[in-house]
Amino acid sequence: MPWVYMLECRDGSYYVGSTRSLEARVEQHMSGRGAAYTARLLPVKLVWATETENVGDAFELEKKIQNWSRAKRQALIEGRFADLPALSRSAYRRTTE
Repeated sequence: MPWVYMLECRDGSYYVGSTRSLEARVEQHMSGRGAAYTARLLPVKLVWATETENVGDAFELEKKIQNWSRAKRQALIEGRFADLPALSRSAYRRTTE
């Protein structure tokens, strides 16, 4: 089954990806062979992952999370699922409501 995963890089940034083999892909990242972005920011650590039904679902979720704010990604990592809808609103809307 495909996976969507998030790595925390040395500088504290998050890298989001998807793969069919989570263990092999994380090993690639950790050895500097995963992606140019993570290779520059070693070491990396796996901070979140979820299995999906198919490759299409994994790719769709990966792209969705890549567009999320840092705060929303952190809520996902920490399992604060109830916070996700509020973090979806724009910063402007959050301050004016």
